[in-house]
Amino acid sequence: MATNKEAIPQWKTTIIVSTSLQNNDTIRMISAQQHRIRFSDSVESGAFIFPLSGTAFLLVDPQDLLEHFEESGLIKRIKTFVQVHRNSFLLLYAPFNGKKELEILSVIQQRFFGSNLRILPVRNNAEIVKGMLTIAKATSKPHVDSIRDRMSLARAHIIESSPVWEMLRDIP
Repeated sequence: MATNKEAIPQWKTTIIVSTSLQNNDTIRMISAQQHRIRFSDSVESGAFIFPLSGTAFLLVDPQDLLEHFEESGLIKRIKTFVQVHRNSFLLLYAPFNGKKELEILSVIQQRFFGSNLRILPVRNNAEIVKGMLTIAKATSKPHVDSIRDRMSLARAHIIESSPVWEMLRDIP
């Protein structure tokens, strides 16, 4: 008898990754899940791009930044990334919430408030991989259609079983 995991085919996708991340542990974890990885010099340093879902992730480690991170060019780098990628996410790698990490998070949130940039604080490589793959899968074409269909069915069910809807039906 097939188990539940065997019944559902495992989702696999192609990811375009910055060559700066070639020796990163995150790449090893993604490869272990048998996703296809293509390295490119033409994408932003620290970027992961999921072409089938239209999402892009930029990995930033506050430990790699200068003491005054405004001078490090991070804001300009993020601004360029957001302009290039319509559906963009910033992976702020912070294994612990120190003063520097919280300050960087606060400045980035204030600077990009109202933009299409979403910020995901992550603590380790497992969170990076899980977050990226979950978002990419949920926004990829076959899955987004399935989610949309299930949401429509749920909405229809809620409307049909609503006491307000029943009351409106009874009004002549």
